[in-house]
Amino acid sequence: MTPTDILREEHELILAMLDVMSAVCTRMEKSETIEVTSLDQIIDFIRTFADKCHHAKEENVLFPALEAAGFPREGGPVGVMLQEHAMGREFVKNMATARDGISRGSDAAGNDFTQNARGYVELLTNHIHKENNILFVMAEQRLTPDEVKRVGREFELIEREEIGEGVHERYHSLLHELCDMYLR
Repeated sequence: MTPTDILREEHELILAMLDVMSAVCTRMEKSETIEVTSLDQIIDFIRTFADKCHHAKEENVLFPALEAAGFPREGGPVGVMLQEHAMGREFVKNMATARDGISRGSDAAGNDFTQNARGYVELLTNHIHKENNILFVMAEQRLTPDEVKRVGREFELIEREEIGEGVHERYHSLLHELCDMYLR
């Protein structure tokens, strides 16, 4: 499996979480009770799986490889992706703040959570489409076979050293639980 195949596969999991988030937001907007634990799990999935694992592979390995292959960091597709990662982190930070307000009983916090979650869903849906269909295609055309192998090895290091054994599987399981709760 190539590095871009790995990233596309992870995108599928992230997209499933975005579907869960949309369903949670719809329920919250209908004033249905959502367990704070579910909000915690969503935020944890995004921060750990989507950001610490997936975005780290892109930001620390793939994007520098693309820069070395001649893609500019500023003003090009890599710069746009980095900017969108930063925007996503801001949405998630605001979701976490709203989640704390929800647990304290703030009426406005639920609205803050849904606004930021919906913003994140829209941002990441478009972001993933651009990466899958534009950036990754460019990477597949430009990176040499040796560079592809090196990127793949570094992805494995991130999985092992930054994320840890079994963590990927734990998030797969969590995602299935949340899908069963909110999408079935």
